Amino acid sequence: MRIEDYALIGDMQTAALVGRDGSVDWLCLPRFDSPACFAALLDAPEAGRWLLAPAGGGACTSRRYRPDTLILETVWERDGGAVRVLDLMPPRGEAPDVVRIVQGLRGRVEMRTELLLRFGYGHDVPWLRHDGGELAAIAGPDAAWLRTPVELRPDEDAHRTTGAFTVTEGEEVPFVLTWQQSWLPRPAPVDARASLKDAERAWKDWMRRCRYGGGYADAVRTSLVTLKALTYAPTGGLVAAATTSLPEDLGGSRNWDYRYCWLRDASFTLQALMSAGYDAEARAWRDWLLRAAAGHPADLQIMYTVEGARRIPEWTADWLSGYEDSPPVRVGNAATGQLQLDVYGETLDCLHLARRCGLAVDEEAWDLQNGLMSYLEGAWRSPDNGLWETRGPRRNFVHSKVLAWVAADRMIQAVETLSLEGPADRWRALRDEIHDDVCAHGYDQDRNTFTQYYGSAGLDASLLLIPRLGFLPAGDPRVKGTVEAVRRELVEDGLVLRYRPEKERVDGLPGREGTFLACSFWLADALAMEGREDEARELFERLLSLRNDVGLLAEEYDTSRSRQVGNFPQAFSHVSVVNTAGALAGRHPGTRTP
Repeated sequence: MRIEDYALIGDMQTAALVGRDGSVDWLCLPRFDSPACFAALLDAPEAGRWLLAPAGGGACTSRRYRPDTLILETVWERDGGAVRVLDLMPPRGEAPDVVRIVQGLRGRVEMRTELLLRFGYGHDVPWLRHDGGELAAIAGPDAAWLRTPVELRPDEDAHRTTGAFTVTEGEEVPFVLTWQQSWLPRPAPVDARASLKDAERAWKDWMRRCRYGGGYADAVRTSLVTLKALTYAPTGGLVAAATTSLPEDLGGSRNWDYRYCWLRDASFTLQALMSAGYDAEARAWRDWLLRAAAGHPADLQIMYTVEGARRIPEWTADWLSGYEDSPPVRVGNAATGQLQLDVYGETLDCLHLARRCGLAVDEEAWDLQNGLMSYLEGAWRSPDNGLWETRGPRRNFVHSKVLAWVAADRMIQAVETLSLEGPADRWRALRDEIHDDVCAHGYDQDRNTFTQYYGSAGLDASLLLIPRLGFLPAGDPRVKGTVEAVRRELVEDGLVLRYRPEKERVDGLPGREGTFLACSFWLADALAMEGREDEARELFERLLSLRNDVGLLAEEYDTSRSRQVGNFPQAFSHVSVVNTAGALAGRHPGTRTP
């Protein structure tokens, strides 16, 4: 399966990927960053999967989500009949469940199922016990049960379970897979049909709160559902993606674990949620941020677990070959130890945006902001690893300096507009100092463009955010020159690269990567802010055309292969769909004037 051949199902605590062939090839239980029990996505079927499809195999005829839900409908048309499979994860009750319902649409269709449970990222083969239509599996801390009216047969040599059955028109055949920690009592059985109704009602109730009224409404609503699905409901944290190690360069080693919560996504996510009317989700995200960021300002990390934990050690699952033989498969993310000064500005911007959009002033949040600002006043001149988490030498990245300016600017605005207490005069002087420093050292006058870092000849797509962040207005000649330089030097087949890793090797990694979808949306935003709406709309519609058949986007797009690459689905890409659609509707809630 190509990355875009997968669809997402989830219960706001974890998620699964279902292929067009009817196979669940990725699922971590009980939460996003838990070890996978289906890891065929990153290896062969023997690494764990759950196939449910017509006998003889093959990709489906069509599929879709039920409107405004994450309930997947997959249809196969055969000579003798037609069948539909509903895939969903109902709202979390006693334990996580995966529900699959086979529905006969026409005639008769021979069906088959094959279940290979492999806990521990495909490494741990469980002990199995079969009893007719029920399977029990256990391995160390993990236990699972599969219930169905279909007679299940063990294949002890392959450590798998299979079943064959026929479905006729109007008939339904349910399957329910339930996980639990092995030392706890077995959860109460879940009724598949009732779970379907509960899931549909919950999703539609949530979408009824949507207040988005601009253009491209179908794309926006799909992206909002995707963002909700990537939210960890108990804490409000939002994972960057549901997967780990889907390569940015097929066959290469640019593979990372994205099942964690990045602070830099906060302001973009808040803008998307609040512009659509989801104040409760924005408040939960802010509260998660306050808990995660608590502590000494110098210890602020770029990412945390969904629960807000700091330690995310990185290791490799060497027994997995990687997606399309693209090792290594990484678990955890060593970038937590990097210095990325832009995170301070993004955090302060996020909390300011929350208040500006109507969330009540929080004294703890203001205390945190003062602590972060105090640290940044003494640290903003330091070189860092930058927002792209480069693993090469630290540099004076222009984006990091701009975000230090943003930090001072938002603190000043809070004092001036909300009567909060703080040394506004000192912050004004700092804001001016940073602005002058960036324009003196991060701007190439001969080429009329800002650069990736001080003294660099290279460009960085994050420079497109300069007008959106309010550092300079969109009509400033330096901004216009930067936009044109990005279009000239970082665009491939109409889409934007983050930077050119092969040019200066700033990231310390071999190989290259695909065009970065969020950056391509940023270019559309910059064009719209400059008044070039037709060009912005053309680019936006091109980006929407890259979505798969159920409206999902990965992190990047490989224009040479016409394929999505990188982790999937990517929250940053879907946040950008919502925000750019709003920008094209004339709303720029994230912009500031200097």
